[in-house]
This record gives sequence, C-alpha cells and structure tokens, in this order.
Amino acid sequence: MAASEPRNLTPYQHVNELVGWTPLIRLNRVTDGIRTPVYGKAEFMNPGGSVKDRIGWAMVEAAEAEGRLRPGGVIVEATSGNTGLALAMAASAKGYRCIFTMPDKMSLEKVKLLRAFGADVVITPTAVAPDHPDHYLNRAKAIAASTEGAVMANQFYNQTNPEAHYQTTGPELWAQSGGRITHFFAGAGTGGTISGAGRYLKEQNPEVQVIGVDPVGSIIAPFFHSGELGEGQPYKVEGLGNDKIPDTLHLDVVDDYVTVSDGDAFRMARRIVAEEGLFVGGSSGLIVHAALERAREIDDPQAFVVAVLCDWGEHYLSKQFDDEWMRTNGFLKPDQTTVAEMLAAKVDSLPELISVPPSTTVRVAVSTLSANHVSQLPVLSGGECVGSLGERELMVAVLEDPAVLDEPVETVMEAPYPVVDQAADSEEATRLLLRGAPALLVRSEGMLKGILTRHDLVRSLAAGR
Repeated sequence: MAASEPRNLTPYQHVNELVGWTPLIRLNRVTDGIRTPVYGKAEFMNPGGSVKDRIGWAMVEAAEAEGRLRPGGVIVEATSGNTGLALAMAASAKGYRCIFTMPDKMSLEKVKLLRAFGADVVITPTAVAPDHPDHYLNRAKAIAASTEGAVMANQFYNQTNPEAHYQTTGPELWAQSGGRITHFFAGAGTGGTISGAGRYLKEQNPEVQVIGVDPVGSIIAPFFHSGELGEGQPYKVEGLGNDKIPDTLHLDVVDDYVTVSDGDAFRMARRIVAEEGLFVGGSSGLIVHAALERAREIDDPQAFVVAVLCDWGEHYLSKQFDDEWMRTNGFLKPDQTTVAEMLAAKVDSLPELISVPPSTTVRVAVSTLSANHVSQLPVLSGGECVGSLGERELMVAVLEDPAVLDEPVETVMEAPYPVVDQAADSEEATRLLLRGAPALLVRSEGMLKGILTRHDLVRSLAAGR
C-alpha cells in the first residue's frame, strides 16, 4: 500500500480550522452493477461529525460581527441535533451558553452529546402542527425572547446558512472533482447545503444537475413538483425533510426532487457501513439510495455523481443500528434469519471450516473435496481467504491438463469468497450469493468459522428459515 500524502503537518490554532475540506470518496460495493461513478462527500469527518459544522461557526461569527451576540450571551436554536452540536462546539470554544429545543423523535445519543458540551436541551413533541406553541421552532423563539442576552441562530431563515455552503462546500466539490461533477444529490432540512453548494456549482457549469432528496412524509418534494403546500406526515429519518418551506431553501437552483422511504434510507445506511466502511447516519442512506437509483438510469462512466454523507453513524446506535428497533419499526423482517442461524441449521455441518493453504497441491485439494463431500473449498493464508476452489472448475482444469494435479492450488484458484459476520441477516447473504459468489465465509469473533453455499441458502429458504 502506497504511503498517503502528509496531512496536518502543522498545528492548528483553533478547532474551527478543522471544519471543511472533507474528503470525496468513491463508493465501490454498494454501486455493484452500476457503471456511473458515485462519490460520497464525507461531511461526517468534520470535527463535530456533521455537515452542520460549516454553518454553526458561520452563524455564531456572523452574530458576533453584527453585534447581536456579546460576551456572556446565550445561543438559542431549534435543532434536530447536528446544528445544535455545531453551535455548542463553537459556544464552548468561545464561552457562550446554549439552549436547544429538539423534537422527541431524535436519538438519545444526540441529546447526550449536546448536554456533554454544556447545552440545555428542551425536548418537544414531534407530532404537532407548525403553528403550535409546542413546535420545536416556536418553543425556541419563545425561549430566545424571554432570555436576557439571547440570540436565535435561526438556521431556517438565516442566509448565513446557504452562504457558508456557497463559500466552502461548493468550491470544494468543484476542486475535488476537477470540475467534472455532473450530478449533486443533497437533502434539505434547512436547505442550506443544497442551496449554497448548488448555486456555486451551477455558476461554474449550468449543466450540473442539482437534485434534492426528501423522506416520504416531508412536504418539500411535493411542493417542488406541485407548488402547493400540503400537510406533512411523520417519518423516522432525522435531519432531512420539513413540514414547512424554510427561507434558506432556494428551490430555483434545484433541478429535481425525489423521495425515499424510511426503510430504504436506513437499510442503505447499514449497507454503506457494512460494505464501504463509512459509518454514516440515516440521512446519508436516504441520499445515497436516490443517487444510486439515478446513477443506474444515467448509465454513463463519464458522469460524476456526488452524494452528501451528512453525519456520523454513532449518533444512531440506538436506532438504525439496533436490530430490535429496526424490526419494531418494520424496517427489518421480524423473523429475519441470521447467518449464524443458517450455519447452525446445516444438516451436513462439519466440525470446523475445511480449507487448504495456497501451497497445497491440486491433487490434495481434490482429495479434500471428495473426502469431506463438499463442493467449495476456501484457500486460507494467515487466517484470511486469499482464493477459492470449486469442485466443477477444479475438475475441468484437471481434465484439460492432468499435470495440474501436482501444481499448487494458487495457480488455479478463483477469487476469494466474500466474508460476512455471523450477526448479518439472510438478506445480506442472499445479496452476496446472487452477485455471483458460489459461497461465502462466516466470521465470528475475528476468525473464519464456517461456509455457506447457494445450496445452503436455497435449503434454508425452502425450510422456511
């Protein structure tokens, strides 16, 4: 592996200097079968763990410059959590106090994070009308009005919000893509990201498609298409969508709006973590799901699709990454079989994983397959799968050239089998096997413990497991 370019070579003077210039990372496995390149803008790598770090600092500094926020002042905001965290981070560094209102659907992790930064958090009911006094935005306004020295950050109406993305996110995307970006996918809670970055990108190239992604139940996508304000419905994804149209959402720069269900958003987020190694939240899953659907339609290797990866998945350990919560809310089948259960149910289960090292001769590998009555044989080195041997392919190789029998298996082995954790569900196993892998290996406590073939999967499904 080549050495990385040096980063962070000199000290920073302030945590604010770490905000922005987040990486642009190509998605490789969740894009399986899609020719169009799709990249994720890793906003979860900001110091506060989300895209909102960009606007938190910007709004605080704008309030200071305008003279509205003075030493000893109080910052008040209505937040789904991430803007509050960005504001709290800035406030703790600058010596301000914070009070935040949050709907009760937000994760417990976010509440604890805000309180860790010294913020006061007021929880409000989610299922109330936008004009109700208990709506989290109205509660914040009331608190700001009754608290001495308080200013409302006002992310839904503060034009510093989209301007921060115009000044930072847009230029970063243009530079990181080498000016090749063709499609930009973002959600809108306040609309700052899609409005500011979208405006910048279109100024560079009017042909760039800016596409908004909305959770089913939000009113933004229906309003974009019809021009009529409908009534929103509850949804579980946090941080995106709205029951009103914020002033910071500039729909004139948006080319299209699509919707994604809660279930599709959460399942995609889990896939991004499991298949890409990027620990993201549900809003990222929502945006990536839409980006992949469109990328499949575009079907152009020269296109350059970017999806915003909004925040860090650790904020949602009690939600989308909790299987019981997912099942309770209907996002996973309640009777979903795990890979460990499928492995245990194999009637021909062997006492241990049968494998051979790369130096084993083909003759010994054939004998191993025959003696153990198996059709797939992993080739292991250092505890990892480095190749695979299928009975049919091995026999063909021997029939074509009997001299192969005395060659090491590394000369004839196929690609390694995919590896899944024993806690993975049968849908994950099915997806991997349908991609063409004849078998997959099961990892438990860091070690490869078993193998599942297509035959095992079909038998499990036929048995109703």
